[in-house]
Amino acid sequence: MDKQQFNTGLLAFIEASPTPFHAVETMTAMLEKAGFQPLDERDRWALQDGASYVVRRGGSLLAFRLGGDSLTDEGVHLAGAHTDSPGLKIKPVAERQSQGYLQLGVEVYGGALLNPWFDRDLSLAGKVSFLDRSGAVRTSLINFRRPIAVIPSLAIHLDREVNKNRSIDAQKHLPPVVMKLASGQEISFEAIVLEQLRTEHGLTDAERILSHELFLYDTQAPALVGLNNEFIASARLDNLLSCYLITRSLLDSSGRHTSVMVCNDHEEVGSASASGAQGPFLKSVLQRLVARQSTEADALERTCRNSLFLSIDNAHGVHPNYAELHDPAHGPGLNAGPVIKINANQRYASNTESVASFRAYCDRAGVQSQAFVMRSDLACGSTIGPITATETGIATVDVGVPTFAMHSIRELAGADDGEQLSRVVTAFYDRL
Repeated sequence: MDKQQFNTGLLAFIEASPTPFHAVETMTAMLEKAGFQPLDERDRWALQDGASYVVRRGGSLLAFRLGGDSLTDEGVHLAGAHTDSPGLKIKPVAERQSQGYLQLGVEVYGGALLNPWFDRDLSLAGKVSFLDRSGAVRTSLINFRRPIAVIPSLAIHLDREVNKNRSIDAQKHLPPVVMKLASGQEISFEAIVLEQLRTEHGLTDAERILSHELFLYDTQAPALVGLNNEFIASARLDNLLSCYLITRSLLDSSGRHTSVMVCNDHEEVGSASASGAQGPFLKSVLQRLVARQSTEADALERTCRNSLFLSIDNAHGVHPNYAELHDPAHGPGLNAGPVIKINANQRYASNTESVASFRAYCDRAGVQSQAFVMRSDLACGSTIGPITATETGIATVDVGVPTFAMHSIRELAGADDGEQLSRVVTAFYDRL
């Protein structure tokens, strides 16, 4: 797959994936189209060598190809990312009325950069559970798709110091406007969601919304930008870009070796959940894979000690207007190759051996890599890498595509870097 095909697929994937639940649905469709068979964790699995499988858990997904390897002797090559992005989540009791307008109460999910959320054309998507006419509880995804909400800025005339020192009160300033109310009109948000559910999916037997996990999102489509189309601008590049490139790499690999991809939800809020990297999802699947080949007590430990995990999450490219915020010797550039992320305090899990292994795969794929270390006087973020390494004992290297405006409603990446990293991950899966 060339760069143009890769980026076309990436833009379509992100646009189809406004929430982690939609991202999992979209990746599952890609994998199943290529012959991956769906598995349910509640079932007994009858796995076959040479086959490929996909497992879903909420906003998380795990897929694997079974080669003929001895897992205890040769280990597994794994790559992982996260499906969630910082944003605004609708509160359970959503309705707010003020000055004749219907607004929605929101919580800030993760470390969102809030200023860019103002004055954007916003829609709503996520997961709802509902009661049907037979009394059964069912769950479905919904996506309004069209702009239905906006968070208007305060005019500069009412705050002349806005460009110097305006701060954002998340409780007061972020509820979006969704409707102008007639005098005395009362609106139920759950009735709006129920109507969307019925209309979008033809679920005329849906009776009542029981619960929801819904997020606002920007309706502006992802795009190639720049005079030479050298950049990608989009919401949720952190970290759907990584999810897409791992999926693409697994599909492009030969399948000769046992290979695993995992995309976890809830990384932006700490990963401590049943479907997050700190939960049991990955380890429980690895236990099942190992049990097919060996009943020895130390089989899983031996497998993990022979394995390698690529934790793939976006990295900070050097912003030309804020170059002083980077370490002078560690300044990744956009369109200059994938970034290896290193931190002395293990906020990234990279170590000598795992970095060396990744650089070797870059060399074999003909891709130049870069290194990132945070300035010594600034705090460092983290990824699923250290958590996965802690939970499994698997040697891990943290890598990613350099980006600008991380955690903004619209981020920027290089148009070359995703496809280049995908080639490296494919070589990694094929153990070239």
